Amino acid sequence: MKNVLIINAGSSSLKYQVVDMDTGKVLAKGLAERIGLDHSDLVHQPAGGEKITIEVPMKNHGDALQAVISAITDKDHGVLPDMSSIKAVGHRVLHGGETFRESVLIDDQVLDHIREFIPLGPLHVPANLKGIETTMELMPGVPNVAVFDTAFHQTMPDYAYLYALPMDVYKEHGVRRYGFHGTSHRYLSIEVPKMLGLDPKHLKLITCHLGNGSSIAAIKDGRCLDTSMGLTPLEGLAMGTRSGDIDPAAITFLMDKLDMTAEETIDYLNKQSGMLGLSGVSSDFRDLWEAADAGNEQARLALHLFSYRVKKYIGAYAAVLDGLDVLCFAGGVGENDELVRKEICEHMNYLGIELDEEANRKRGGERIISKPDSKVTVVVVPTDEEMMIARDTVEVAGL
Repeated sequence: MKNVLIINAGSSSLKYQVVDMDTGKVLAKGLAERIGLDHSDLVHQPAGGEKITIEVPMKNHGDALQAVISAITDKDHGVLPDMSSIKAVGHRVLHGGETFRESVLIDDQVLDHIREFIPLGPLHVPANLKGIETTMELMPGVPNVAVFDTAFHQTMPDYAYLYALPMDVYKEHGVRRYGFHGTSHRYLSIEVPKMLGLDPKHLKLITCHLGNGSSIAAIKDGRCLDTSMGLTPLEGLAMGTRSGDIDPAAITFLMDKLDMTAEETIDYLNKQSGMLGLSGVSSDFRDLWEAADAGNEQARLALHLFSYRVKKYIGAYAAVLDGLDVLCFAGGVGENDELVRKEICEHMNYLGIELDEEANRKRGGERIISKPDSKVTVVVVPTDEEMMIARDTVEVAGL
């Protein structure tokens, strides 16, 4: 059995899945939370079973991974007899810079490169490294594969990824658009043509990964031409708590008026803005619709602004692609919020988008939500970043 362990290490959390790649079945998944803090616990769920919460002290990612190993090999709720059943480990890594255009087998040289990206992802990259180093320590001899969130977007042309800044800033400091959610956009670029029976090498596709973090990608012939996130995941669409696109001069204005440091301002734009800041209600779209239905105009405004920003990017990317064949919605909001999808697709007649409202109301699974005679096919495809990581891990590790 080709069992693969998928690790997504955050600053104080560690998500995992165990996947049997012979069948494509997820055997177990879970989340270790509050690593390095009091009251840490592990939520473990075997396939077909209920979630089990295990309270366990986790001072660091080593303790967290040890707790994960114990959970998946436990005689009562485990799914593997022992860790020798794990044939490879795949790691989600936030940043691959310009060095990595695809997933790679991890060795000392790769680790050194990843360390170079810490300034580009100071919160996430150190956690990714901890997850990798701890796994290699606890599971010696098992191949580890790095799957980079930025890799899929490395096919963007220079005029799409460069900012209009002096070239020295790019050459010396790497300031450019990198894009994120690349694992999700890549998964969709493969699954959408497969679902529709189309040739990915002759397809103009826009993928909308909409959730608490949101991004859009313009994909032509299977290659990314542009994407909405930039140097960091803060650029682009308005999101759950992120501002998205903003006049750079507004940042120094905010610093002056609100008496904030640079660090406080970035925190403000990342964690206190977006849907949460604009509505004053929540970053959760379900809460926003409930508030809007109850007459909260700020919540209504936030929802309209979100849909409007997505619509603008779709229009821009249709121009980049010189037309559009398929529009895909994915992510927590994209897959589940019929009202957001409806608002986005309204008044897009110039592209030939005609939404089938009955199909749009249906939930669950891959589905077409446009009318049969719509010039652009609109689909909902549940994204699966973990499966994409697992596929790459099997391929790169040579299993």
